[in-house]
Amino acid sequence: MNKMEKALHELGEMDELAARSSPIHRLHPAAKLLSTIAYIIVVVSYHKYDLNGLIPHCLWPILLFQVSGIELRTCFYKLRIVLPLVMAVGLFNPLFDRAPLLYLGNVAVSGGVVSMLTLMLKGVLCLMASFLLMATTPIDALCAALRRLHVPAMLVTLLLLTYRYVGVMTEELAIMTDAYHLRAPGQKGIHVSAWGSFLGQLLLRSMDRAQELYSSMMLRGYHEHFHYADIPRFSLRDGLYLLGCLAFFLLLRLVPVAQLLGGLFVR
Repeated sequence: MNKMEKALHELGEMDELAARSSPIHRLHPAAKLLSTIAYIIVVVSYHKYDLNGLIPHCLWPILLFQVSGIELRTCFYKLRIVLPLVMAVGLFNPLFDRAPLLYLGNVAVSGGVVSMLTLMLKGVLCLMASFLLMATTPIDALCAALRRLHVPAMLVTLLLLTYRYVGVMTEELAIMTDAYHLRAPGQKGIHVSAWGSFLGQLLLRSMDRAQELYSSMMLRGYHEHFHYADIPRFSLRDGLYLLGCLAFFLLLRLVPVAQLLGGLFVR
């Protein structure tokens, strides 16, 4: 199994995660979408030095992972490629902001170190919330919720097709990679001299496959509008979940929970 086939397998695993049954999976997609957006907005709104205020927000995704039955290590494994990029955002902050901000005993901690940790934690929390949304909500249900929220049909259709047919392109890449390795046994990767022709062939094959897919969609009655998944109506349980999440985020944002707990334990 080459890298492309592994990526295709992992994409299928995301659909399997979203097809599970749990209290979080059974919530209305719009409630999960709005709560995730609110969570990301609140997390991003913190000041670059406010690491203490940001730490309590770890409770929400960790709790939802437990309730949904999805292991936390699964999230970090699926995001193993994106996480290093997010963690690298604030790596140079300690070089530019060297003024001491706080002291841990006799050790001075600069503002650059604190801002670096804050940016890293923000990125990780936002990725965890986004992964949790995708891992508990099928893409069809999510697109249906977006249309219920009056998101333009063009954008929703683009999102759905991009998610659905990224697997088709990955499959084409796997076939082309296998064919290349059969013609160049023992060679690791694709030689630089073949990159241009390889990408050109991928583009041509993708265009042919896209035309075939579009023709099949037209034969099945597609006329610029999809029939998205049938999702249940927004219930009282969904409303209570959304209001509870918003109240929890607002509480953590307005009340210095970390300082209160720290003062309680010190006493």
